[in-house]
Amino acid sequence: MAVRFGASQPCDRAPAPTRREKRHPTPTAALLGALASNHHVLFSALDALSYASAALKADREVMLAAVQQSGMSLQFASEELKADREVVLAAVQQSGMSLQHAPQELRADREIVLAAVKQDGYALQCASAEMRAEREIVLAAVQQSGRALQFASEELKADREVVLAAVQQ
Repeated sequence: MAVRFGASQPCDRAPAPTRREKRHPTPTAALLGALASNHHVLFSALDALSYASAALKADREVMLAAVQQSGMSLQFASEELKADREVVLAAVQQSGMSLQHAPQELRADREIVLAAVKQDGYALQCASAEMRAEREIVLAAVQQSGRALQFASEELKADREVVLAAVQQ
């Protein structure tokens, strides 16, 4: 469960199980699914993941299952998996703020940043300067959280429609 910077409310939601998980859950998916119902235990699971072997942190199946359950698990992934577009996209769809653990080139990826700010407007602060100047990205962020306006480019802070969307949130 992630907490927005400057906020005290959790912003993570557990994703719906995939068709495969419904029929034949993998041991990892089954464990993470069981933990999802108890956020206190999920914190313990994330703590445990921090002690996992480097080999497991580099295991794409393990880390993909982990970020689908809690996007902030991306922080424990190997550098190679942090640069894996599919892993990062899954992470930000579950927890927008996990964008902070992605490399700079993915913080400038329009699809990834848009998914992140739609999930958590505050993720705009982790996006590249180029993305913070993209009107569509900023509009999505402020529609999710009006206070995300503080992370927009100066030009967009002066955009009437963007500011109106922020204050209506």
